[in-house]
Amino acid sequence: MEARMGNPAFVVPGAMQALQALGKSVADTGLPKGLLDLVYMRASQINGCGVCLELHGRDLKKNGESDERMWALAGWRDAPYFTDEERAALALTEAVTRLADRPEAVSDEIWNEAADHFDERQLGGLVLAIASINVWNRLNATTRQVAGAWTP
Repeated sequence: MEARMGNPAFVVPGAMQALQALGKSVADTGLPKGLLDLVYMRASQINGCGVCLELHGRDLKKNGESDERMWALAGWRDAPYFTDEERAALALTEAVTRLADRPEAVSDEIWNEAADHFDERQLGGLVLAIASINVWNRLNATTRQVAGAWTP
């Protein structure tokens, strides 16, 4: 497998800095890094982004995530390993990632469940985090970035 081009975030001047600034804003909302990595991993599973799956899988492992939770992430609804807060974030992640899959892109039920677990700043950070990983997934998938190509 070979990339079609360099990652647009590196090719377009200022793009990487803008995406990194967005990531820092999200990190500053107080959302736990482990939760964010689960969100990033789940969206990347849906979008089939090998680069992001590898990156966030490594981050999860480095930060002590269990194999059971990582293996069960794609089937989180049927796995006992996730908290109510994580389930709300994962449901929101799936809805935002799959906007066109249903008449009401993000239902009130999904939104209200997330709003029950996160304050407005955190909820805003969660929406930005989901949007951000979807940008990265689309950049990588469109240009066929290769998982592991950047790994030493």
